[in-house]
Amino acid sequence: MGLIHGLAGSAAVALLVLATVRDPRWACGYLLVFGIGTMLGMAIITVGMASPLAVASARWKSFGHWTRIATGSLSLLFGLWLVYQIGWHDGLFLATSHWSPR
Repeated sequence: MGLIHGLAGSAAVALLVLATVRDPRWACGYLLVFGIGTMLGMAIITVGMASPLAVASARWKSFGHWTRIATGSLSLLFGLWLVYQIGWHDGLFLATSHWSPR
């Protein structure tokens, strides 16, 4: 999941650079290197975050259960906050959008 998520989040950066590359072979090479680098980076970060959690879960049996509840709750709260910010604060659901880049 992290590999695909990393590629999806980095697409804008890849497209910015591709706009400056004129030779299709160099563009394909850049995409290949960029994709491999993104996947490796996300894999390293995922392993780095998951390893301590796996060790703690093995040591304390209820740690994994409470970690899943805590991360799920935080994800849900963050998603609800985003819906509020984009939907009502920025006016997406009100048909009076007033978003501007900061």
